[in-house]
Amino acid sequence: MPEGDTVARQCRILDEALAGAVLTACDLRVPREATADLVGWTVSEVRPRGKHLLLRLTPPAPGPPPLTLHSHLMMDGIWHVDGKALRSSDTSAGPRSPDTLRILLEATHADGRQVRAAAYDVKQVRVLRTADEEQLLGSLGPDLLDPAWEEDPSLRERAITNLTAEPARPLGLALLDQHVLAGIGNIYRSELCFLRRLHPAAPTSAEKDPGVLVDLARRLLVLNRDRAVRVTTGGMLGRDGDLWVYGRGGKQCRRCRTRIERGELAEPRLEGTEARVLWFCPWCQAGPGAPPATGRRRHR
Repeated sequence: MPEGDTVARQCRILDEALAGAVLTACDLRVPREATADLVGWTVSEVRPRGKHLLLRLTPPAPGPPPLTLHSHLMMDGIWHVDGKALRSSDTSAGPRSPDTLRILLEATHADGRQVRAAAYDVKQVRVLRTADEEQLLGSLGPDLLDPAWEEDPSLRERAITNLTAEPARPLGLALLDQHVLAGIGNIYRSELCFLRRLHPAAPTSAEKDPGVLVDLARRLLVLNRDRAVRVTTGGMLGRDGDLWVYGRGGKQCRRCRTRIERGELAEPRLEGTEARVLWFCPWCQAGPGAPPATGRRRHR
């Protein structure tokens, strides 16, 4: 699933390509917005909010309020600019089937430069008044990539408060909850739990310094928002050295050489919700919530 850093990266590239341009064509291939006519509107900016993408528009003449074209990448969404995929480490850069095209925009800049942007497999496509964005996204937790994070300490404080609000809740579920923190997905969930030496099923109260966890989550997203390949290990471990545990089931832990295990964790409060896969080291992450270790630690 594309995570906050992926969305931020795609928004940055889209903003560089579209900001200031006037739409000359707009095709929204979703029933809810199929009749929306945005031709003549100017793209003012493209901004992320957690995992949500907000393309803001100003009207061609005074009168109508500014609008926002909202979309969510969900599991497989990706934008293309002038036919080139905005590749990231967790979305395929390969060709997409035409029947997965959901948004097609063509725009012209004042200097005559033309741009074509297309979104494939995106979800939750809707057009709303920019002033109403908070009605749609106001329940999200603090965005770990919010530009105001450093200047506004209340964002960090609220993130910590949200994270510790339910001490018995499994940490791996709290980290994925976008109402707690906006921007973390399954990859960072697994990596953060490993780096904090906690099993994802451990209660949130097992994290004795939630501020450190919040700071670490933000630091990882900041470091990776401009990368095409995500790195959490520092990138100094050679081939296959980008991540600590995610997707590495059966391989040796980079710390202790125990075999990484694959597990699942479901949200019990949401009936019918499918369990999400996770990865962990049974030695490094032994403790609350962890299943009995099945492998032996292998010393170097």
